[in-house]
Amino acid sequence: MKTLRISDISHRKLTGTVGTLMAKKGKMQTYQDAIEAMLNHSVILPPELLAQIQSFIEENKHLSFTTREEFMRDAARWRLKFLNEDSEYIEIPREKYERLDAAVKEMNTPYHSASDFIHKQIQEVLKQYDKWRKKTKKTKREDGKGKTGKVSRTIIMGVSPKPLPLEVKKCLKEKKCAINQYLV
Repeated sequence: MKTLRISDISHRKLTGTVGTLMAKKGKMQTYQDAIEAMLNHSVILPPELLAQIQSFIEENKHLSFTTREEFMRDAARWRLKFLNEDSEYIEIPREKYERLDAAVKEMNTPYHSASDFIHKQIQEVLKQYDKWRKKTKKTKREDGKGKTGKVSRTIIMGVSPKPLPLEVKKCLKEKKCAINQYLV
């Protein structure tokens, strides 16, 4: 065993950590347990980042963060949620979002909020996209493009003294089309 000299502030924080550990584990804890827990579960952050977090907490008391640790737990949870979900997040400057929200409400639009407006716009564009894709697939089928994307052509030849068009000759030469002969 060694003796450590710590300040009164550090002693208070260590005592708080002992209390937290006792609440979590439901049994008595010692200062050694608290120190081991801090050594095993701590993350070292650059002083600039810690100062920025502390400044944010002090400037935004309405967000209810009281300690850096509480802020970091919340930030880590949000980031994990963000990375694990099948969602994309976009950044919109707060000023523009708030102006859009005001415009949507004041102009008596059929939308309830800026968020509602954005979601409905996305839904509308996707509906139009689906229609466009269906139309494009029909056009491709009409052009002779099948599911594989290869062009298959059926050439209808009639009894005519006219020579074959250049496109038909090329198709036949490259053996990319089949000939069905019909009398027209």
